Amino acid sequence: MAQVRPFHSETSEEQLTDLRERLARTRFAPALSGRDWTHGTPPGYLAELLEYWRTEFDWGAAEKRLNTMPQFLTEVGTEVGGNTLHFVHARGVGPRPLPLLFSHGWPGSFYEVTKIIGPLTDPAAHGGDPADAFDVVVPDVPGYGYSDRPTGAPLDSIAVAGLWAELMGVLGYERFGAAGGDIGSHVSRYLGLDHPDRVVAVHRTDGGLPVFNGDPAELAPEERAWMAEVVAWGGTEGAYAAMHRTKPQTAAFGLTDSPAGLAAWIVEKLRGWSDCDGDIERSFTKDEILTNVTLYWLTGTIGSSMRMYRANAAIPPAQHARRVEVPSGFSLFPGDVVRPPRAWLERTTNVVRVTEPARGGHFAAFEEPELYAEELRAFFRPYRAAATG
Repeated sequence: MAQVRPFHSETSEEQLTDLRERLARTRFAPALSGRDWTHGTPPGYLAELLEYWRTEFDWGAAEKRLNTMPQFLTEVGTEVGGNTLHFVHARGVGPRPLPLLFSHGWPGSFYEVTKIIGPLTDPAAHGGDPADAFDVVVPDVPGYGYSDRPTGAPLDSIAVAGLWAELMGVLGYERFGAAGGDIGSHVSRYLGLDHPDRVVAVHRTDGGLPVFNGDPAELAPEERAWMAEVVAWGGTEGAYAAMHRTKPQTAAFGLTDSPAGLAAWIVEKLRGWSDCDGDIERSFTKDEILTNVTLYWLTGTIGSSMRMYRANAAIPPAQHARRVEVPSGFSLFPGDVVRPPRAWLERTTNVVRVTEPARGGHFAAFEEPELYAEELRAFFRPYRAAATG
């Protein structure tokens, strides 16, 4: 049995001094659009954010808050070279908490759960029913956050789902629920596909990008329209993903060396995928943005996080054609990108629940934690007995 040991993050003053010195020496690209985001992150906003990062942002206080979360390390995946996983494991306060495995996406990490830990583990303290409590497990994907980087080939979502199933066994959970969005949606899908005897139900905030190799005439009109929308979105917004899945190492050099470049790369997506109506700080404070970016900077994981796109691009088409038979639910938030039609969800999963919350975007756990927590409580309520006996 793998050993589970506590984890506590500690950052040296030398690391922070190096960061501030790099920020002070930032060389900005010429402005193409002023404060307009048409061409990407504008230098005006970036300069404001970097100055705040250098002179006001308190990483020590942010790290102290993160260290209040119950964090651990353990080893899994010896058959794929072995991986030291970092994860949050928060116990529920209720009669029979449901084990829930949350998988994060990009550009994220375990930090995505900061605001939903309380509502999920102790619903009574947040106006809910203690019978809806969860034991919450949130691992950092290998190559993200404080988990080790894969030493060989990057892991795809299928391999990561296998590691998650092993981790839940180490923690003593025979059956559990799975949830996530973005890459975490992909991983949750494969948990349902490859471990249906372990996963009682799967909740996702998106349907993934469509892969369909059949006759287009078989698709409903709304499915064809959605696929056209996805193609159009990729043409205007998908350059980052093309880089990640083709030549991630090239971009990794600049983003690992320059905190300004790293912030620009990440903050554009936080703004573009959130329900902020163009004003990123309607969804995230500067401290929240910079906590996320600083985690990537200090762990040096932007390159290893991007490599997973390349691994997922190599997943065989036959895997994409498989249908999830485990009960599946979807919360499609209005500010998210390329939201799938119900016809596609029914084609690809045993869908039992689809909701459209009133607000929120791609980063639902962080943008709308109470709303998202209630979505999870409502969806998993019928499956608690299957997991907790």
